[in-house]
Amino acid sequence: MSLVELGRYDRNEAMIIVGRLDSEGIDAVTFDGNASIADGSYFLIPVRVMVDDDDLSRARRILDETA
Repeated sequence: MSLVELGRYDRNEAMIIVGRLDSEGIDAVTFDGNASIADGSYFLIPVRVMVDDDDLSRARRILDETA
């Protein structure tokens, strides 16, 4: 399994995207979701949504259809 970045989103949007992909059978995880909680910039740092390399094109299609 090789993770690749699907995109960078605000924290709430990233969680919605992970849920949407999960409903389609695509495993996705977030990186940086808890970055800089100590200095108050918790919601300002983009959260990376990561998927398996084999799922990347399908995940992008799903997000394009949703937009």
